[in-house]
Amino acid sequence: MRPPALDLAPEVVETVRERLARTPGDLTPHRVAEALRAAGRPVGDATVIAVYDELRRDVVGAGPLDPLLRLAGVTDVLVNGPDAVYLDRGGGLELSPVTFPDDAAVRRLAQRLAAGAGRRLDDAAPHCDLRLPDGTRFHAVLAPLARPGTVISLRVPPRRAFTLAELIAAGTVDARLAEVLRALVNSRRAFLISGGTGSGKTTLLAALLSLVPPQERLVLVEDASELRPDHPHVVGLEARPANIEGAGAIQLRTLVRQALRMRPDRLVVGEVRGGEVVDLLAALNTGHEGGCGTLHANSALDVPARIEALALAAGLGREAAHSQLASGVDVVLHLSRGRDRVRRLEQIGVPLRDESGLVTMAAAVQVGPAGPEEGAGAGRLAELLR
Repeated sequence: MRPPALDLAPEVVETVRERLARTPGDLTPHRVAEALRAAGRPVGDATVIAVYDELRRDVVGAGPLDPLLRLAGVTDVLVNGPDAVYLDRGGGLELSPVTFPDDAAVRRLAQRLAAGAGRRLDDAAPHCDLRLPDGTRFHAVLAPLARPGTVISLRVPPRRAFTLAELIAAGTVDARLAEVLRALVNSRRAFLISGGTGSGKTTLLAALLSLVPPQERLVLVEDASELRPDHPHVVGLEARPANIEGAGAIQLRTLVRQALRMRPDRLVVGEVRGGEVVDLLAALNTGHEGGCGTLHANSALDVPARIEALALAAGLGREAAHSQLASGVDVVLHLSRGRDRVRRLEQIGVPLRDESGLVTMAAAVQVGPAGPEEGAGAGRLAELLR
């Protein structure tokens, strides 16, 4: 991604950086030219501008990653040390032409982005997870904990919510399931969207929330603000990590409790990954209809085991967790990314209680190569959506 003029020896840029650091002042081409002269380096216009641009990227935005973050459709930018920068535009990871001079440059960028959000990133605290001012999710692990060098992961928030029609056109949702999803929203049934990382859970959830009638109030609770439903009445609550002194953290579970006091017509938890599952299940069992959220799971059938594990870790017993799940959650939508790298709604499941009182999931719809096929839970799904 660099123009030919930026093909500079790293020691030239480093020399100028060190000299500018010794004297206060703004970064300007004039000061760069003076630093080059003082170091006995050539001072042609092209060299001055090249060094200035290189240093400017070190102090503005996401540096050399900015052009990638601005590309249409980009969802993730991943830095694996100085020589490998990948991006995902919805079709899987692809290697970009962007590189860094060395790992020190990657480290500087990671530390600057962390510091801009009030977080510490150094050898004493070598990893951090935060949200940048533009909404981008930032995670970094410094070398030598990470190899082949400092690792940066950037999750780019969607610029807008996709419509259900667009998801159908993209192949994410089979057209024959559109009315099922609309009925799910209109009937105010509680649902979870499960899937792996990057399977499109947030995208599908935002599209479904955009179908909610405009007179209803959506209260979104997220670890990092990613949901952007096209809806006129949205209130968002975002968790906050501890500051550089280790104080001030606000957990997702706390925000779920606060959201219940905000008169939500629909309570939405962006991603259930911890103790907040207990509060969400409690809310869904106390008259808060239409609640929903996303959850990491291998399939819809694995959701009860996943919720049980999260609930047990939060202090809720197995029987209670299954009881809350059975009466609080009506439908599970499962997404996966196929071998062709297309994200698809693959399964719709409904919870059923067995004789022991534990919950199992029955597949109501399974999407195969020939399209949607009804499963054992189809009758129960039809009853719920009637």
